[in-house]
Amino acid sequence: MLALGACTRSDLRPDYVKEPSATIPAHADSPLVEYANRVSSNHGDNSGLVLLSDSMDALLARVVLADRAKYSIDLQYYLFHSDATGKLLAQHLIAAADRGVRVRILLDDLHMAGKDDVLRALDGHPGIDIRLFNPFHERTGSMWGMGKQFAGDFSRLNRRMHNKSFIVDSALAVVGGRNIGDEYFDVAGDVNFRDLDVLVVGPVIAQITRSFDTYWNSTPSVPIAAFRHDSTKPTEFSAIREALAKNAREIGQTEYANRAIARIGDVSRQDTTEKWDWGETTFVADDPDKVNPDVDPHDLHLTPRIREWLDGAQHRIVLVSPYFVPGDKGVAYLQQRRAAHVEVSVLTNSLSSTDADNVYAAYATYRPPLLASGVLMYELKPDAARRSTSSAGIGLSASSLHAKVMIVDDDRSFVGSMNLDPRSASLNTEDGVLVTSETLAKKLNDLFKLGTAPEVTYRVLLKPDGKNVYWETTADGKAVLYDDAPQTSSWRRLKASMTRLFPIEGLL
Repeated sequence: MLALGACTRSDLRPDYVKEPSATIPAHADSPLVEYANRVSSNHGDNSGLVLLSDSMDALLARVVLADRAKYSIDLQYYLFHSDATGKLLAQHLIAAADRGVRVRILLDDLHMAGKDDVLRALDGHPGIDIRLFNPFHERTGSMWGMGKQFAGDFSRLNRRMHNKSFIVDSALAVVGGRNIGDEYFDVAGDVNFRDLDVLVVGPVIAQITRSFDTYWNSTPSVPIAAFRHDSTKPTEFSAIREALAKNAREIGQTEYANRAIARIGDVSRQDTTEKWDWGETTFVADDPDKVNPDVDPHDLHLTPRIREWLDGAQHRIVLVSPYFVPGDKGVAYLQQRRAAHVEVSVLTNSLSSTDADNVYAAYATYRPPLLASGVLMYELKPDAARRSTSSAGIGLSASSLHAKVMIVDDDRSFVGSMNLDPRSASLNTEDGVLVTSETLAKKLNDLFKLGTAPEVTYRVLLKPDGKNVYWETTADGKAVLYDDAPQTSSWRRLKASMTRLFPIEGLL
């Protein structure tokens, strides 16, 4: 048994003891294990990956895996919204638990405050365990309560778990950039994120499950049951079941559901190896103690491993990140790569497509020196969805980029949760897969080419003065140039630039 660590205020029960648990080993009688063994045969130590660039496929993959699970489902997410897709997935998780599947759900607590009633009700199911990572210790959920705790414990609460994984029967997993919520699956009515996951099979699954267990049993991971509360009434869980069933019926009447039904066979019946790309694959993740400001040595960080991996580039580096704030050290590193004749290309959000103006303002200061060294820079248009004729490109069918991808030369790739900014490097925990596979790298490079076409992006270029930039794009078949951030008002540009007056870059 593992006793809970000391906490600042005590909605935590002082007598609570956290029981550690481990991944359930793969069982041969699981249909998913049988499938994983079949597709992995003859591939030795290599793992297989399927790109999930299409948002609907990404949702259906999770639903199908949950429905086929026989022994275990482990989820680790930064965000799990209680919206249409979040409720749909929750319904399938409950159905799996009803038939005896053990479900473990580990969520970062930043966006879960105030939702304890629902979490406790789900946790009350004998087959479902829920833990919160780096939690707020007052559970009122009020802005005042959260603000007070932030003020008193900022160095800890400012650090969050940004990891994302969905593991089923220790046989298959989905990792990448997507959280659980409508905007990640093209269901939101206003802004949708263009993101990327990979479905993974093979030896790397053991590394992913080990990482989940490490986080699950770590000190920052606290069971929702460890907080003081009244016993969950059976009627509460019944009400949740009814609400989820109602939500499923409503989704079933949408055009989105009709399209999903037409495609679900392709996702759930992948019986040929042609759909998998095979290669040496390593799962990398920050140590969970990275969120502990009293511990957090540099050797717990994922970033140095990524840097070492990028060092191996001989010809080209492709970087895709919604938030790109390289800092002086990052600029110097990319300049050094350019000096070694390595081509460097970057795709990120434009000011008009980002959801974080302060991040964009910080990034803007680093554009001139990068462009001067020959780095190619592209920014996503906010209306890329309307302009694109493709349904499966990075950044092509939504108004905001959220994918995190790196490609080295023609054979190595990273897909994961890590942004290229100070927050991912120093404050949040992150994860992802490093893959050596020419076929996967080619697919990602093809997506990058689609995602940087002038119809859907702005090419950022340096003016002759060497200090200012301009934007070049294509509209209605004609070249168009902009001196200011395209499709933004002067007021928005002013507000974004004003954020540079505050010393907050290290928090972005």
